[in-house]
Amino acid sequence: MADDIILKVEGLQKYFEPHLSFAQSVIGRGAKKPIKAVDGISFEIKRGEIFGLIGESGSGKTTTGKLVMKLINPTGGKILFNGEDVTVLDKAKLKEYRKKVQMIFQDPYASMNPRFKIRDVLEEPLIIHKVQPSFEKREKMIVKALEEVKLTPAQEYMQRWPHMLSGGQRQRVATARTLILNPMMLVADEPVSMIDLSTRAEVLAMMKEVQMDLGLSYLYITHDLSTARYFTDRIAVMYLGRIVEIGKADDIIDNPLHPYTQALVQAVPEPESGKVKVIKELPIFGEIPSPANIPTGCRFHTRCPYAVDECSTLPEPELTECGDGHWQACRRWKDLRK
Repeated sequence: MADDIILKVEGLQKYFEPHLSFAQSVIGRGAKKPIKAVDGISFEIKRGEIFGLIGESGSGKTTTGKLVMKLINPTGGKILFNGEDVTVLDKAKLKEYRKKVQMIFQDPYASMNPRFKIRDVLEEPLIIHKVQPSFEKREKMIVKALEEVKLTPAQEYMQRWPHMLSGGQRQRVATARTLILNPMMLVADEPVSMIDLSTRAEVLAMMKEVQMDLGLSYLYITHDLSTARYFTDRIAVMYLGRIVEIGKADDIIDNPLHPYTQALVQAVPEPESGKVKVIKELPIFGEIPSPANIPTGCRFHTRCPYAVDECSTLPEPELTECGDGHWQACRRWKDLRK
């Protein structure tokens, strides 16, 4: 049902123009190919769903989050929120959109003003959006937001400075800051990557509890499949600006069909020993190519151990459904399963 979709992305693109040196600009030479950070991706997020976007550094997942948040404008494609095209918004509508769609940044310390007390950090969005003119009512909203993220007693935390909190506590404050505006959706960009391992599960459990209590939708961006499986409902795997596999979280982890996803799954540390598995059956070599020079054909063929000539000569494979909402973009996926 269309009413069940809160966010729909259609053919989204973001190309960056390369920066040329002074000498290159004077003589008119140098690389002028656009950097294709996001190169035509499409996905949907349902109401109350936690949708994961995973991939290596340089895959384009953070750029996708910034596009959804309207921190940068797309080169092409559409972003539909509640059925309304929000790809291009004027200043007033953009402010209203950002009230409904909030973002949890990767570094909770860098995203806060170190000269603000926690009370000021949480009050700032209320003042910017003119949510509540009454000081007393703003105080109650701040207390409620801190209690929702399990920072109690709230009055004590309100008087602290960001440097007085642990990484996990700062991330809870960052989450409270997004919740105070009563949003419909959160974009969480690596929200636990800067936190100690012992605290990650606790923070993710808190975020999931808040999501269930308030009926929020999440776009969860991460490179960590272990947290993605625990936290998300569905997962999309990005490689070099494109989505190469998408499906239910358990299906993606237990039954990866694309060679790139298989490599990511095999690289997840074993819970028993804590050591990274030795990849013998699926060696991936080299670095991710530059988004300014994307390989012809399948963009993963330069690193894929199963690549054949047609992988580089035929047009880039499109996502095809393989059953039960599981989509992948590899021509040879059936052969690899034999």
